[in-house]
Amino acid sequence: MGIDEAFIAALVDRFYASIRDDAELGPIFAARVNEWPKHLAQMNRFWQSILLSAGNFSGNPMMKHLAIPGLDQHHFDRWLRLFYAALRDLAPTPAAIDHIGAKARMIAESLLSGIWIHRDRDAALAKKVELPHV
Repeated sequence: MGIDEAFIAALVDRFYASIRDDAELGPIFAARVNEWPKHLAQMNRFWQSILLSAGNFSGNPMMKHLAIPGLDQHHFDRWLRLFYAALRDLAPTPAAIDHIGAKARMIAESLLSGIWIHRDRDAALAKKVELPHV
């Protein structure tokens, strides 16, 4: 599918450049990311682990997201829209878009479910998480 470390680095760079410029998500990241090169390197390792089974990521994304007050579904919707825009610009094949997009959506839905369960204490899980495939 053409997914390699160089592609992942380009995707991470393009995506987070759009995040920083985004009126809604930019301030959330700006308040938490002090060293962008360090954050981008961490996100590269995260996506390499997800897409290449590299196993070089260590961290706890759930705890990081739980610590952000007010983070909710509309933020994840926006995150996915920006992610898909970067992905469509750079992906080498339609199969790569489908594969990586599905992984991103699954991660976002998992994080949002965790927020609803752990932060919001929605034990009944009355809401099913279904973020858009954009």
